[in-house]
Amino acid sequence: MTLIALNKPFNTMSQFSPHPSRPTLADCVHVPDVYPAGRLDADSEGLLLLTDDGALQARIADPEHKLAKIYLAQVEGVPDDAALARLRRGVDLGDFVTRPARARVVEEPDWLWTREPPIRFRAAIPTTWVELEIREGKNRQVRRMTAAVGFPTLRLVRVAIGALRLTELGLLPGQSCAVEAAAIGLPARPTPTAKVGAKADSKTAVRRRYK
Repeated sequence: MTLIALNKPFNTMSQFSPHPSRPTLADCVHVPDVYPAGRLDADSEGLLLLTDDGALQARIADPEHKLAKIYLAQVEGVPDDAALARLRRGVDLGDFVTRPARARVVEEPDWLWTREPPIRFRAAIPTTWVELEIREGKNRQVRRMTAAVGFPTLRLVRVAIGALRLTELGLLPGQSCAVEAAAIGLPARPTPTAKVGAKADSKTAVRRRYK
């Protein structure tokens, strides 16, 4: 079983098949027969997991497993307490109501890379970084949530999936590495040789870095 953690660059499609105008995962990952567990939109950046194990892929992506995903959203304007409370409570997006989430204003991360191209700059309108933790992942959900409470997202970076943190992996955009499934925080699947009651090693195990 192979599990790859990738820092997906901005403007890269979450697919291996060729795209007429944008780079794809094939430009970043050269390990055969792996596929994304979930996705990130082309205009979103950050942690994306890929695996050749269909069952693990489903467990990572399925919201029923309640695997937390943490995002940093640079939004237009300065969210007030009421907007943050709406994000935490759940936002009615018309076609569905989001589950309760964690949301807080944070400082701009000093470790974050510069995006190319940068976001549009408007001198009269400040921007704010909001950390959002959700346990579902519907199409453009975070962007729709912040827009619904009046603060459109200008830049979106996924920084964690379960217990796996992008900062701990030390990956720059386009870089990837192999990790153990136990590092995510999902229970490891039993093997025929496993002893009853044995616990999986929960330490993040980075075997080797790609590219």
